[in-house]
Amino acid sequence: MKAMKLQKPKGTQDILPGDSAKWQYVEGFARKVFARYHYDEIRTPIFEHYEVISRSVGDTTDIVTKEMYDFYDKGDRHITLRPEGTAPVVRSYVENKLFAPEVQKPSKFYYIGPMFRYERPQAGRLRQFHQIGVECFGSSNPATDVETIAMAAQFLKELGIDNVILHLNTLGSPASRQAYRQALIDYLLPMKDQLSKDSQRRLEENPLRVLDSKEKEDKAAVEQAPSILDYLDEESQAHFDAVRRMLEDLGVAYVIDTNMVRGLDYYNHTIFEFITEIEGNELTVCAGGRYDGLVEYFGGPATAGFGFGIGVERILLVLEKKGIELPIETGLDAYIAVLGDEVNEAALSLVQALRIQGFKAERDYLGRKLKAQFKSADVFAAKALITLGSSEVESGQVTVKNNQTRQEVTVALESLKKDFPSVLAELGLA
Repeated sequence: MKAMKLQKPKGTQDILPGDSAKWQYVEGFARKVFARYHYDEIRTPIFEHYEVISRSVGDTTDIVTKEMYDFYDKGDRHITLRPEGTAPVVRSYVENKLFAPEVQKPSKFYYIGPMFRYERPQAGRLRQFHQIGVECFGSSNPATDVETIAMAAQFLKELGIDNVILHLNTLGSPASRQAYRQALIDYLLPMKDQLSKDSQRRLEENPLRVLDSKEKEDKAAVEQAPSILDYLDEESQAHFDAVRRMLEDLGVAYVIDTNMVRGLDYYNHTIFEFITEIEGNELTVCAGGRYDGLVEYFGGPATAGFGFGIGVERILLVLEKKGIELPIETGLDAYIAVLGDEVNEAALSLVQALRIQGFKAERDYLGRKLKAQFKSADVFAAKALITLGSSEVESGQVTVKNNQTRQEVTVALESLKKDFPSVLAELGLA
C-alpha cells in the first residue's frame, strides 16, 4: 500500500527548533514587561460556545460572518475555535466572579496563545495565528488607556522594533457613536453604487467598517467623509483630550487617524494601532482600545475595560525583515565524547551529574568516531569538551577542554560530578 503524503493544513505552520527559541524569547519578554505593570497570566480554552464570540464581537463583523471556525460537537453544542482573545477573557472574568468587591481593582490579565480565523493566508497572517494580549478591568480613568498604550510602546521599543507609529482615534460614547453612524450613512448612501460589494453590505449593517476598507473605490468614497471627532459629546471629548495630553506628557508620539475604527463591535472611546512599514507595506503589529460595555453584556456588573492584542507572527516577521537578532543562547555548557560501549553507563552518569548541577549537557549515543563527535560539539556550540574512555574511567581522571581556546585541565571524575563550576572557572568559561 502506498504511503500517504500528509501535510499541515493550509494556513498553519510548524514552528521548528531554532524558530521556537525566538517564540519563547518574545513570549518571555512580554511576560517580563507586563509584570512591571502588575499584569498576571490568564489561560482560557481554545474553543468557546459560539455565542461568546458572535454576540460580543458582533454578528455583522467579518470575523463572525466569514472567518470563524465553528462546528457542532457530539452533544450538539455550537462551538467555535476562538478567533480573538478579549471575549473569552471577559467571559472568564464574569463566570469566575472576578468582579467581586474583595478582588482588587483594576484587575489586569495577559494571555498568550493560538487564535483561529478562516481567511486568505499571507505574510504574518495565518489561519492559526498566535496572539499576546492584555485586558484591564475596573478603571475608566484615561490614565489607564495611556498606561496600557505606553506598555505596548515599551514592549516594542525594548524588543528592538523602532520607527513604529501610534495611530490614535476615539469612537466616543455609545450616544456619540450612534450619532456619527447616522451621519456616515447619510453621507455614503448617495454613493452606495460606487462602493465595493462588501462595503455596500456593511453600509446597512456596520457602516463604520467602510472607513477602514482597503478597496480603492471605498478609499475614494470616504476621503470627504464626516469625522467622528465632530460628533463627540462633552464626556467623550474630555476623555480623548486627557488621553492625548497624557501621551504627550509621557513622550509617546502619535497621529490622529479618524478612519481607523477597529473591526470589532465592542469598542468605545479610545482605540489605537501601532503600525510599522515593511518593504513599502504598512503592517499593524499591535492594536486595541476601550470596551466599557462588554462585562455588562456578559451578565456582569458595569465594568470599564481596556486592552490590546499583539500578533506574534507579525512581530517575528518585523524582527526578521529589520535584521534584528534576538539574544538567544543556544549553546551547550558541555559535550561528552564517548569512546566505546564499555563506558556507556559511566557517560550517562556523568552527563546526568552535570545536568543536575544546572548545566546544559549532551553526550554521544551513537558510537561514532571521535572526529564526528568533536564536530557535534562544534555544531552545538559547546563551551567545554570532555572525552570519556575506559582509561579515564579506570584512572578516575578526565580531561576537560575549553572548546574555543583548546586550554585543558585534568580533574578527578568524581569532583567533576560534584563541582563543575570550578572547572569552568579554571578554563575561563565561568
